[in-house]
Amino acid sequence: MYVRRSVDTSMRLDVGTQPPPSRPVEDAEVHPIVETEPPTRVLHREPYLLTPQLCEAVNVSITLGRPLLLQGDPGVGKTRLAHAVAYHLGLPLEQAHIKSTSRGRDLLYTFDAVRRLSDAQLGGLGAALPDPGTYVRFGPLGRAIVRASYGRRSVLLIDEIDKADLDFPNDLLRELDELRFEIDEIPGERHQVPPDRPDLRPLIIVTNNEEKQLPGAFLRRCVFHFVEFPGDRLDEILAMHGIESAQLRQQAIDVVQRLHAMGLNRKPGLSELLDWAECLQADSVDPATLTTLPNGGALLKQRADQIKAVERFSTP
Repeated sequence: MYVRRSVDTSMRLDVGTQPPPSRPVEDAEVHPIVETEPPTRVLHREPYLLTPQLCEAVNVSITLGRPLLLQGDPGVGKTRLAHAVAYHLGLPLEQAHIKSTSRGRDLLYTFDAVRRLSDAQLGGLGAALPDPGTYVRFGPLGRAIVRASYGRRSVLLIDEIDKADLDFPNDLLRELDELRFEIDEIPGERHQVPPDRPDLRPLIIVTNNEEKQLPGAFLRRCVFHFVEFPGDRLDEILAMHGIESAQLRQQAIDVVQRLHAMGLNRKPGLSELLDWAECLQADSVDPATLTTLPNGGALLKQRADQIKAVERFSTP
């Protein structure tokens, strides 16, 4: 079922706006979520290059109130975008790192029925049954919805959704559409983002490494963006991450670009380039020697690729 929603124009991500170097943000790790005066934690800004294309994709997701599905090669910054967006907007970040055993309901809540049964048995006959609410623990999506019911917004990261079974995204279709859920073990208990408050809908960012195809019903509910390898902005990104030598930055970029043209099994991504450059700078490696691939284990993660690269670079 397609749900038509009112659009949200209350919040926008602007590529030209620089957030403060540190800021207090609601602490998403404190449970249970309190209704008023939530505790905060001070976060420091991390370097992340927000391009106009990324900002546009985030803003479309905010406007429509639909998850932003990110695809792209590993290591291009899909996961860190959620951290950067939460920091820029001053919102708490809820995180769901998906595993092969993850279930859709786990993102909403878990109910410890075993502990409740144990507590009931320890209480003995005639004792009052324990309050079932004490055995509920909200998951990342559940916390974002509960927080919205208290008038506060969240960013939610669902990381590497393709690691889970295909039933996982299908099990969340209604909850992502309606942003509400019931606790089956407590009849009548429901949590919901107020339907008339689009400004409280959580900003949901989903990453997908394309290990398996996602169901069409889930894709229809998402805004899609492919994160390109930032080949023309690599020098700027390295400088943002503290690589001080312009010569080192240029030589490292040249090596990575040549590696990308070699048809390797696994091309080095942005995260590998950053790790490699940091190692080179820490070890004061001469930029002129980079074609010998010093500290190459940080850059190339397969033995066959390392051998192929060394052979190509050593050939006149």
